[in-house]
Amino acid sequence: MSSENERSVESGEPEQLALIRETVRKAKVPRAKPRTWRGAALAKELPVARVVVNKGSLHLDQFFDYAVPEELDEAARPGVRVRVRFGAGAHQVKNGRREGGRLIDGFLVERRAASDYSGPLAALADVVSPEPVLGPELLGLARAVADRYAGSLADVLQLAVPPRSARAEGRPSPEPLPPPPAPEPGTWTRYERGPAFLDSLARGGAPRAVWNALPGPHWAEEIARAVAATLASGRGALVVVPDGRAAGRVDAALTAVLGEGRHALLTAEAGPEKRYAQWLAVRRGAVRAVVGTRAAMFAPVRDLGLVVIWDDGDGSHSELHAPQPHAREVLLLRAAHDRCGFLLGSTSCTVEAAQLVESGWAKALAAGREQVRRAAPLIRTVGDGELARDEAARAARLPSLAWQTVREGLKTGPVLVQVPRRGYVPRLACERCRTPARCRHCAGPLEAPEQQELHCGWCGRGAADWHCVECGSTRLRAQVVGARRTAEELGRAFPAVPVRTSGRDHVLDSVPGRPALVVSTPGAEPVAEGGYAAALLLDGWAMLGRPDLRAGEEALRRWIDAASLVRGQPDGGTVVVVAEPTLRPVQALVRWDPVGHAQRELAERAELGFPPVSRMAAVTGPPEAVEGFLAGAGLPADAEVLGPVPLPVVRPGGPRRPGDPPPGEQWERALVRVPPGSGAALAAALKQARAGRLARGGGDPVRIRVDPPDIG
Repeated sequence: MSSENERSVESGEPEQLALIRETVRKAKVPRAKPRTWRGAALAKELPVARVVVNKGSLHLDQFFDYAVPEELDEAARPGVRVRVRFGAGAHQVKNGRREGGRLIDGFLVERRAASDYSGPLAALADVVSPEPVLGPELLGLARAVADRYAGSLADVLQLAVPPRSARAEGRPSPEPLPPPPAPEPGTWTRYERGPAFLDSLARGGAPRAVWNALPGPHWAEEIARAVAATLASGRGALVVVPDGRAAGRVDAALTAVLGEGRHALLTAEAGPEKRYAQWLAVRRGAVRAVVGTRAAMFAPVRDLGLVVIWDDGDGSHSELHAPQPHAREVLLLRAAHDRCGFLLGSTSCTVEAAQLVESGWAKALAAGREQVRRAAPLIRTVGDGELARDEAARAARLPSLAWQTVREGLKTGPVLVQVPRRGYVPRLACERCRTPARCRHCAGPLEAPEQQELHCGWCGRGAADWHCVECGSTRLRAQVVGARRTAEELGRAFPAVPVRTSGRDHVLDSVPGRPALVVSTPGAEPVAEGGYAAALLLDGWAMLGRPDLRAGEEALRRWIDAASLVRGQPDGGTVVVVAEPTLRPVQALVRWDPVGHAQRELAERAELGFPPVSRMAAVTGPPEAVEGFLAGAGLPADAEVLGPVPLPVVRPGGPRRPGDPPPGEQWERALVRVPPGSGAALAAALKQARAGRLARGGGDPVRIRVDPPDIG
């Protein structure tokens, strides 16, 4: 023993080694997670935990009971994330406890005194976090969404509850602020029932409205005032927008109307940790208002008083992951379950929105025609007859009226040019009769990217000696000229004017109010300071000619979205659309009457039995799998099967869209249609049939989508 240790003993101090032992004994050493809880005592009260496991298979769409060890009794509260062992067979039972299986995640939804299952139970392996993230309201909503879309509860919860961040959970959320005062109506006075709508929200009412917003930049502020009126009544509000740019505008408007700290922004751009921290603030009640993109439709807002969806026709509102719910339908479920207000807003109008008004479920919220004439730009059309007589159009694709409009608009501000597709001449057609140019070997589309040799886009064969099979002409024209080619043409025509492009590779959020040409694809149009002086909507027939039930509705929505960025007619704003003037969507644009167009579309679909008047589901897969599925599905008696029809084969290495079949495989699609009132029975039958096939044979190549957005 050293002299130093001797002095320590003589002075009564513990030895250094004994001190280390005592420190280690008193320290809270993390225990190792046990493989099983064999022999561990169970919780004295409510020893059974009902768990939804993270297994999206339809045949496992149910709750599972687990035993609660005494050590986890306090932490195992309803709503927390847990780890359980799943997949242990009945032969893996020791001392009355089920053991083995694979560790998977889940949510504890309920504590019970006894289990409905008579056999031995496995024990909870661990409580991942004591933070309750799954409340009864969110659980009920997820169950309703799963049933509506023939999906599993676990898949919906994957969409509804964001991934955990331990650092975010460790930080406290801010204290909730008191309700703000009721806002002034502001620009809501432009609408006949606008102030009454805000007043109803401020008094605690639950009005339901389909809002046809006037063109211009005020829609974000108007949403913010509706949210402020709801918060003034002591309730919460939820706003869902299609993309991050729209979310940023509403976020700025909410900050201007409410101030800092009263709302949360839930978008993917924030990053996982920040987004989860914001979500927790909403879940804990620290924040009562939320604005976000598609995933925010499940945000757990307390005392929900208003749900808002902006531009419900945008494809971004349709979830790509199973069971592929649409934000509009989820918010409709929330409005019905929570008995809260509902506001569907857009500068255009979908057929589904028109149906809500037609059925009486919601009221129309629109401005008078005089207000529309003051806010909307002047719309001018150029049809095929004018193009045929226009020397400038034959030489450079743009009619003389378009050149004149651009020239006049550039004197006072920027000019927007909308082209329907990206790229550099993606499709070619006969210059004389406009018959699409196709390969003589495989009937694939002919292309000439970067002005190279003509070749097939499917098989790659050259087509130097092409001629039109209809009229014999050997001259080609660009069926749809992309943004880059259009920018080059305009740049040569106006050499002193800057040209900017906005599309998939680079989307601009805003542009200055100085003279410039802004070439954009639909949906990527930036906002101009003070509004655009003019706009050109090119190749309108390309959007109208798509083989889709929604082609006319979608083309009108894209045109109105772009035209809404242009100054009003009193300020000189002009829009030129290159499309046949007699077509219904073009006439609706000229009159600025999207609601009337949607009402007429709804009446036609009612006669034909098409959605949204009927409910429809798409069943896709290999031909034999689709046939076998439909034969054993037990569909409702009033169900009608349309098809099946073959789907286009995706070539290996080519672009793929969500839902496309595997490359090189021939799949088929059948549509199952039922009348109103049988939608729930159809979803239940499809879910039961697929669950049975999965339980019997493992993997099932058949895919189901309820209410597909594109049905051809």
